[in-house]
Amino acid sequence: MAAVRNKKEKHFNTHYNLLHQLCQVHAPSGEESSLQTFLLQYIKKESKHWKTKPQVIVGEQFQDNIILKFGKPRTAIFAHMDTVGFTVRYFNQLLSIGSPDAEAGTKLIGQDAHGPIECELEFDKENHTFYKFGRAIERGTSLTYKINFRESKDYIESPYLDNRLGIYNALKVAETLKDGIIIFGSWEEHGGGAVGYLADYIYKKYKVRQALISDITWVSDGVHHGEGVAISLRDRNLPRKKFVDKIIHLAQKFQIDHQLEVEGMGSSDGGELQRSPVPFDWCFVGAPEQHAHTPHEKVHKHDIETMIALYKVLMKEL
Repeated sequence: MAAVRNKKEKHFNTHYNLLHQLCQVHAPSGEESSLQTFLLQYIKKESKHWKTKPQVIVGEQFQDNIILKFGKPRTAIFAHMDTVGFTVRYFNQLLSIGSPDAEAGTKLIGQDAHGPIECELEFDKENHTFYKFGRAIERGTSLTYKINFRESKDYIESPYLDNRLGIYNALKVAETLKDGIIIFGSWEEHGGGAVGYLADYIYKKYKVRQALISDITWVSDGVHHGEGVAISLRDRNLPRKKFVDKIIHLAQKFQIDHQLEVEGMGSSDGGELQRSPVPFDWCFVGAPEQHAHTPHEKVHKHDIETMIALYKVLMKEL
């Protein structure tokens, strides 16, 4: 019986091996360069097998971001590279990067000039955050959740599915994409800052002014595991209904399982697009997850597959 179980686990891990690798890259907000390196190596190796080989646009003027331009683009996919985490302060103190949500005892990893780090998260009576480790960690060092990638028949569970799953989705869409732009951006979890100038560039250079936000949303009282990708009608920000209606129509036309999300809080790269001076239409389209920003983020595989399927349709039809 054990042999059969191991065989199944091997099959699962093979299918989502890329997602597992993405989750393991240490890249909290402000340190996206390590994931940029991983992605550029992956794109160089794999793009020869894609339907269209993209133009890869990088450079200091784009900081740690990546723009992939395919054919004659009409629509852009934005997928942020960064994760939540912690920054080491003074006297074992930690400051949050974004909004991590973890319990005491959570394993944190990182590296400073003295070597690799695996420590534990602690809280005092006032709920201030600290690390527990055998030595002082250099101030300014970033710490992220230790990856525990778990897979079952129906679910993936791991730290940082937000937003490594959004990146995974974009890379799977890239395999068959003929016309479009994919942007791997920075700082989304800690206030943003990159999307505005990236949007300005692709609008002026390619006249692109439609965007899909490839990110992960929440399981809620109205959005459930296993019922399909979520199309967000609004969060803290309000996308233009005319554009969102096109997306819903295409999901219905191509019979892709989907759920309509309505929230009054939360934000994404779409918020930065809406606040930018560029006239972008945008919509958040992503799989829902449980336990956001914890070490136990959980997504249903059907929602992953419908996310990829809908993105392929939208990039062709919009």
